[in-house]
Amino acid sequence: MIEREHIERVLSRLPEIETLLSDPATAAKQTEYRRLVREHSALKKIEGKAEEYLSIRLRLEENRELAADESDAEMAELAASEIEGLEAALPDAEKALMVALLPPDPDAERNAIMEIRAGTGGDEAGLFAGDLFRMYHRFAEEHKWSVKIIDASSSEVGGYKEIIFSVTGDGAYGELQFESGVHRVQRVPATEAAGRIHTSAATVAVFPEADAQDDFVIPPDEVRVDIYRSSGPGGQSVNTTDSAVRLTHVPTGLIVQCQDEKSQHRNKERAMSVLTSRLLDLKRQEEADRMGDKRRSQIKSGDRSERIRTYNFPQNRLTDHRINLTLYSLDRIMEGDISELVNGLRHQDIEMRIDEELARILSGGE
Repeated sequence: MIEREHIERVLSRLPEIETLLSDPATAAKQTEYRRLVREHSALKKIEGKAEEYLSIRLRLEENRELAADESDAEMAELAASEIEGLEAALPDAEKALMVALLPPDPDAERNAIMEIRAGTGGDEAGLFAGDLFRMYHRFAEEHKWSVKIIDASSSEVGGYKEIIFSVTGDGAYGELQFESGVHRVQRVPATEAAGRIHTSAATVAVFPEADAQDDFVIPPDEVRVDIYRSSGPGGQSVNTTDSAVRLTHVPTGLIVQCQDEKSQHRNKERAMSVLTSRLLDLKRQEEADRMGDKRRSQIKSGDRSERIRTYNFPQNRLTDHRINLTLYSLDRIMEGDISELVNGLRHQDIEMRIDEELARILSGGE
């Protein structure tokens, strides 16, 4: 049960925020103003859900008292008839309030950076990596998001050995954040004359794109910059200038390269954005590991070597092993229809966050 005192503590900041938002000095600071607007919106949502939850609780208590009053049989009978409906409505109202009380994910509304790499399975793994890219590209198109390839290494028979791309649009990372991990495919390769089922895999990594608000600066002496000539499949020259950029973060050994743009400056800028995003993501993972963030390890695949999903083409079946969800619509999924998967993973994440938040509330945490 969520106590009124906890709700009042959470909502106590509402008047302060409203005062700040009415101050012209706050409006002049756009970043701070937008942050306060989001916080105000979240608190108003909590206020609405809290009013509904507390109202049901109050009515339930009143009706239970009336139902126990033997001096007025007619009123007791009427009260008893309402109790069942109120008891059924209370858990849903409590869950809605708990969801509203969950701390917002500061990265959910960001753009996403995605990396897909062919794993075990030779040429078939590269083809599958290409299929995954196509799947995510179509999903992004359905959401009116923009997809931009940052760097790609094509395989000899098609598909990709590796492809890195950005997904730009409101909430892109929030929707795609659970895709990190090993994706395994079982199917008959086009090159397999005997028609035997082949198993291969590709690894997907997803992280939020860094922005100016992160206040995260990489010291220049930690980055080695290499410039080289862009090239396409088969070594064909994309342009005649040395415009491709490779960045190496010396302390971690992370390497990012970009050759998609014709401008060396633009390639360096985009590569630096990816490197910053990867380092921030690495920092978040390390913090989560130190804090023993169980939810992240189970759902967000902090360990990206974990097999999260199996795509079985002969049976048109997909299984997500984290939430034990099996769908027999693989043909539609490969065309970008992954909403049921995304929603299932988000629902599981919310359930785990609710359990954590409820435990914190019950323990007296703020």
